[in-house]
Amino acid sequence: MKDTPNGSKLVNLGLQGGGAHGAFTWGVLDRLLEDGRIRIEGISGTSAGAMNAVVMADGIDRNGYDGARERLARFWRDVSDAARYSPIRRAPIDMLFGNWSLDASPGYIFFDLLNKMASPYQINPLNLNPLKDIIEHIVDFERLRRTNDIKLFISATNVETGRVKVFKREELTCDMVMASACLPYVFQAVEIDGVPYWDGGFMGNPVLFPFHYSTRTKDYIIVQINPVERKGTPRTAREILNRMNEISFNASLLNELRSIEFAGRLIDEGKLSPNDFKRVNIHIIEANDELNPLGASSKFNAEWDFLTHLRDIGRRAADRWLAANFEIMGTRSSVDLKSIVRGIKAAFRLKKAE
Repeated sequence: MKDTPNGSKLVNLGLQGGGAHGAFTWGVLDRLLEDGRIRIEGISGTSAGAMNAVVMADGIDRNGYDGARERLARFWRDVSDAARYSPIRRAPIDMLFGNWSLDASPGYIFFDLLNKMASPYQINPLNLNPLKDIIEHIVDFERLRRTNDIKLFISATNVETGRVKVFKREELTCDMVMASACLPYVFQAVEIDGVPYWDGGFMGNPVLFPFHYSTRTKDYIIVQINPVERKGTPRTAREILNRMNEISFNASLLNELRSIEFAGRLIDEGKLSPNDFKRVNIHIIEANDELNPLGASSKFNAEWDFLTHLRDIGRRAADRWLAANFEIMGTRSSVDLKSIVRGIKAAFRLKKAE
């Protein structure tokens, strides 16, 4: 990795998964790439974040940042085109009132119930996955493995051990990306070298620890799709399941942020040497006010109008973040890690009291 040009900042990107909501990440990346002042050293991606990561890296290899923007747009257009004739579509009443949810979609309700009664091995014995065809068509994995300008870390969950597995750029295949995005109630486990893998979000959404050992930048930008906090008590079965997934998919990330805050505090107190430990600056780009009201079912909505709506939300969020925080990068975090840690400690005390 060459030194950054004057005025630019070197960063690592952590990209969360979230189904179709990954189009929000597309918008964030599109704006950061357009701005040109962000230079990317490493990317850690999970599920939809893994797909965004490999598509962007492939585009950069082909034609720089402009190539990355073009490939990301093409990928999400292909996702939408593949879903054009899917029975999982919005109900007419939702289209009329501009509701992006699929809660009233007969196709979505049918497949949602079917997934609760039968496994992917019964529903989809041929293990068909149109997303794999799209990724294989867009990304040249042979080229991707040969170059190393940007470090890639794609995480999946080992079904047998329950541990996270991080695949690096030099070994990366399409199957590894699909393993990272393998929701166990939708797809059959992806086997790599005889080992079954599920969605990486269970153990890291995304993982940050590879950055500590393999990159030199201290600035990590997390593109957040899944909210840490959501006000109110879920009432319906679907709302409860969605919130359970959000909590479980954020747990490992919160623990990593706690460790980063703790290490930074020890460095500041002189108890750890800055020569041996890296003080990390954490930044988060999110749009909770706009994403939180979207129902969990909208993560399966691949309509082009919805994807571009999410892209535009992501572009605006990145634009706000750049305006507010670009100058402080390299010096400190733009999020209050101490408040995040306090929230974790409060939850732990509550659990002990129970």
